[in-house]
Amino acid sequence: MKEHKVKNLYSGVRGTSVKILNRIVKTDAYLDKLLDAEMADTELSSKDKALLFEIVHGVIRWMLRLDWILTGFYKGQFSKAIPDVKNALRVALYQILFLDKIPEYAAINESVEFVKRLQGKKAADLTNAILRNILRNKDNIRFPDKDSDKISFLSSYYSHPVWLVKRWLKQFDEEFVIELMKSNNKRPKLHLRVNRLKTTSEELTDLIKSVEITFTKGRYFDEYIELVNMSNITDWEYFKKGYFNIQDEATGFSIKLLDVKPGDRVLDMCSAPGGKTSFLAAEMENKGEIIALDLHESRIKALEKNLARLGVENVKTEAVDTLKFKTEEKFDKILADVPCSGSGTIPKKPDIKWKRSLSDFYEMPKTQFRILEKGASLLKTGGELVYSTCSIDKEENYGIIEKFLSKYSNFELVDASCKFDKNIVNSNGCVEIFPHIHGVDGAFAAKIKKIK
Repeated sequence: MKEHKVKNLYSGVRGTSVKILNRIVKTDAYLDKLLDAEMADTELSSKDKALLFEIVHGVIRWMLRLDWILTGFYKGQFSKAIPDVKNALRVALYQILFLDKIPEYAAINESVEFVKRLQGKKAADLTNAILRNILRNKDNIRFPDKDSDKISFLSSYYSHPVWLVKRWLKQFDEEFVIELMKSNNKRPKLHLRVNRLKTTSEELTDLIKSVEITFTKGRYFDEYIELVNMSNITDWEYFKKGYFNIQDEATGFSIKLLDVKPGDRVLDMCSAPGGKTSFLAAEMENKGEIIALDLHESRIKALEKNLARLGVENVKTEAVDTLKFKTEEKFDKILADVPCSGSGTIPKKPDIKWKRSLSDFYEMPKTQFRILEKGASLLKTGGELVYSTCSIDKEENYGIIEKFLSKYSNFELVDASCKFDKNIVNSNGCVEIFPHIHGVDGAFAAKIKKIK
């Protein structure tokens, strides 16, 4: 009964948006999982689901700019406002500033009514006054002075945490950082990888045309298709039949760099949920053997379900701590797609900006290096390993490779320019991808070979 009452209180697109935002701010829950659960458990129409997706992603994407503006108009401390009020204000302001098709009065009225339902008339009147005051003055909103307080300006205007702006400015020049943040705040495209174990690029594109979804071919690989809108593609029968996987095209670089062949013995060290594992299997034409590891049994089960959907037959899974994995027979090829900050995936996962902290960048490289060491110990002489991340941070990327090569003289770096164009490969011979330059998720991949 209590759960039903909560559902009624948080009904509709705006109410559901506030409910999700409350949970993101108060818990460790991630946006994509909360949205997936809500989409499955709601009676909203497809159009309303799309609006829900847009609002929640938009508020998370622009939260710091929204909060800067609301702080200036809120009587008292906005940071201490009741979560329902705070997020109702964010939802309304996002619609006012960024969604042209929704009338401003409608965005205000719906948020006011929502707050009134949950918090009463006084809170609703306050919400109404703040939003109408912003509406009257929205062309005169001021941000920190760019010359005297550059970090605060960049942080609030482009909606990225101060610590992250500072970190990036130490690694890249200012123009690069600004363009990167702009790209992070754009609505992302959705990429599909054609599953060649079940179909061809030609057949899948014909099927997509038949349901009138707008698409373009992949930028870098024939296996990829880019959709113009984030459709509810997982409901399509051909997803269930395993004709494709939802997977950013940046994933292709680490797989193509590893260059597996049918008959290889391959280790995927951090495999769940299985996107890269299934790509490896397709490259191997389901021949040979892939050992796929993940620490958690629940993630292994999800991986196995995904592999079954995609028709993968040459994978053996094991729920084990990668660092404790043991085997008598060593591997021809190893993929070490390590846990990372995910800083290259902010366009699709904007909550990463707020979930990560500076301490993550001190702790993660320690684990990343240990995984690389472990993988290297499992390679045959002459075998190759690709170390990859979905991060753009130098310490997580070439910093790890440089440290490894200085410690182990029996390995050498394989120059990735033998596989990819120069605009994909950095001066160190590693794949380095940035969202604002390459139009896909940020990523890094380096290939090392055991020479003795």
